[in-house]
Amino acid sequence: MTKHPAVQNIKVAADAAIFTVENKQLKVLLIQMKKAPFAGEWALPGGLLGDEETSRQAVDRILTTQTGVKKVYLEQLMTFDDVQRDKLGRVISIAWFALIPNGGFKLKTTEKYADVRWWPVKALPKLAYDHAAIAKTAVSRLRAKLEYANVAWSLLPAEFTLAELQNTYESILGKPLDKRNFQKKYLALGLIKESGKMRTGGAYRPAKLYNFAKFV
Repeated sequence: MTKHPAVQNIKVAADAAIFTVENKQLKVLLIQMKKAPFAGEWALPGGLLGDEETSRQAVDRILTTQTGVKKVYLEQLMTFDDVQRDKLGRVISIAWFALIPNGGFKLKTTEKYADVRWWPVKALPKLAYDHAAIAKTAVSRLRAKLEYANVAWSLLPAEFTLAELQNTYESILGKPLDKRNFQKKYLALGLIKESGKMRTGGAYRPAKLYNFAKFV
């Protein structure tokens, strides 16, 4: 029976899907749960909102304490409100997602959790709550944004090669792209510019370094 709104007991949480690209793989940040009913399972960083917090403030706090990630660009994804999404009671989740360069943070967590690490989105473990659905939705949003927004800047260093840029796109999309067509199309958009520097050393010939000209 549906309760009258005056006697509902519904909590609100904030969860975050944080992505990076490492070794040509798109990865998402997960924490490992200790307590029942999800002991040993992995989850997206998340938790309940404080009485005086917005969902954005809550997710900033949660990321800092649970993972060591802080001061990153966050974008609201959507609300997840399936009645059965939490075994311990009715909790509505406001989900967020973010993109960060690889190696930009030293991961750490609290005694409340067993571990924190990056997982390839193609090989995720069993996730607690409905976090598999949240992660899947976030990946779909990210891939869609590549068609109309320059989101790759969040995943790359200040200077990068065209090969690194293409690797980032391929990692997100999960498929190879034609090198000549990709570079021709991207350069025509005017989103990047030559930095005037070259990357030398290593097994490959010197390559031009680029900067982002626009962040859209």
